[in-house]
Amino acid sequence: MSLRPFRDIKRKKTKVINVGDVKIGGNNPISVQSMTNTLTKDVKSTIKQINDICEEGADLVRVSCPDEESTFALKEITKHAQAPIIADIHFHYKRAIEAAENGAKCLRINPGNIGDKIKIHEVLSAAKNNNCSIRIGVNSGSLEKDILEKYKEPCPEALVDSALRNIKILEDQDFFNFKISVKSSDVFLSIASYRQLSKICDYPLHLGITEAGSFIPGSIKSSIGIGALLMDGIGDTIRISLSDDPIQEVKIGNEILKSLNLRNRGVKIISCPSCARQAFPVIDTVKILEEKLSHIKTPITLSIIGCVVNGPGEAAMTDIGITGGGKGNNMLYLSGMQSEKVLTDDLISKVINQVEKKVLEIENKK
Repeated sequence: MSLRPFRDIKRKKTKVINVGDVKIGGNNPISVQSMTNTLTKDVKSTIKQINDICEEGADLVRVSCPDEESTFALKEITKHAQAPIIADIHFHYKRAIEAAENGAKCLRINPGNIGDKIKIHEVLSAAKNNNCSIRIGVNSGSLEKDILEKYKEPCPEALVDSALRNIKILEDQDFFNFKISVKSSDVFLSIASYRQLSKICDYPLHLGITEAGSFIPGSIKSSIGIGALLMDGIGDTIRISLSDDPIQEVKIGNEILKSLNLRNRGVKIISCPSCARQAFPVIDTVKILEEKLSHIKTPITLSIIGCVVNGPGEAAMTDIGITGGGKGNNMLYLSGMQSEKVLTDDLISKVINQVEKKVLEIENKK
């Protein structure tokens, strides 16, 4: 059970590209991606991390390919990966060709630093022949020398200028299966750059605040930057860049999309911060439920409110709700209606049971 969003976000209609079996752009769901931090040549560890990331809800996973050993490892990695693999390539055009030939479904490159036109043509030819898309990755920290000289510093106009230059390189070779990013670690610079680019280009956009930092500050910066753009209808795929476990990046990415009603996956918990009115330990209860229900992928809304001030109102808008009551008697709501009283000691098991029943009910209707 959920109410219609107060404001529906109208996404900009972009071109549709394919990254393996994942479609990016158009009306397709906004995809979430992350990046491994293992050595790619360590095949076993890389496969495990890729699949752990996918289990958390990633649609795409990127891996670094700094050397030949890494690109050739892709041949085995892609056989066992649960999602299409994006190869992260910098400077070495042969690594891009090898990655495409060994199973990568997208190449993250900056065509401007790959080399001369012959090398770029070879990369694009390999991408075409292997049904491999490309992400043009413009970054404020690695702009072309002449563009920096022209604009004196990284600014929205400089990032967009670089993006347009690289777009032309691909278009001149009749290559159109690509997406673009114009990232910066500065939230304002990133937002302004994406807004400018979105006005003049219809290719799908990969959103991110690059090098956002550790878990808390990085999550906040990413939520502000990416969230602002998504609310403008801009963005087709996102990556949260944290100095943390890649799984945390996927969690935050999915939470941003859930908060904006752009995509729903798993249990969405609405909970109060707790206070002296709470009739049960709200904070501990929520932490336990998040862990116990983390395996569920079916979209369900759950409210956990410690007292009757806001509890009934929140419960009316969620599939399952708990409102704290006196003397350890809490009220369970199902589909917005009072169902039964639940003792505090039984609260967690009762909620888990009701969530699992709701999942079965939803799945059986499909």
